[in-house]
Amino acid sequence: MFITERRRSDVTLTQPVYLWLIILIVCLVAEAATTQLITIWFAAGCIGALLAVTLGFGTTVQFAVFLIASFAMLLVLRPLLRGALRTRQDKTNADRILDQTAIVIETIDNQHGTGQIRLMGQIWTARNIEKDVMIPEGETVVVRDISGVKAMVERCQTNGGGKL
Repeated sequence: MFITERRRSDVTLTQPVYLWLIILIVCLVAEAATTQLITIWFAAGCIGALLAVTLGFGTTVQFAVFLIASFAMLLVLRPLLRGALRTRQDKTNADRILDQTAIVIETIDNQHGTGQIRLMGQIWTARNIEKDVMIPEGETVVVRDISGVKAMVERCQTNGGGKL
């Protein structure tokens, strides 16, 4: 009986199959860390390149398969997943009061730091977006912005310039 000495090939990370596996794992880990489907296309390309390696194709073909598969997945799947990618943004309480009308219940005077409005049953501290203009109690105003916890308002006027 002859025992032949088996020669073990040197396994290095420069072999294409290991490079594609490492890139695939990095892409999958990066994708798991985000919710935006950023690297999933490249992971699909890596799978294509791994298939090219197992079929015995060279590095140039592997890279071409990687690029083509990644680009194809991006073009085909992204439009289909576009709805899933959109995050629904519910309006916050602050967003809900923008462009709403309110009644001044305390004269708004930016110079003295005073002013309150009643808006949807709640009382808000208010400031006029026109810095040097006071808005007297009883006026109707429109909320244009929120600055911290203050409603930034302006006088509400009709086409003729009077109060609503």
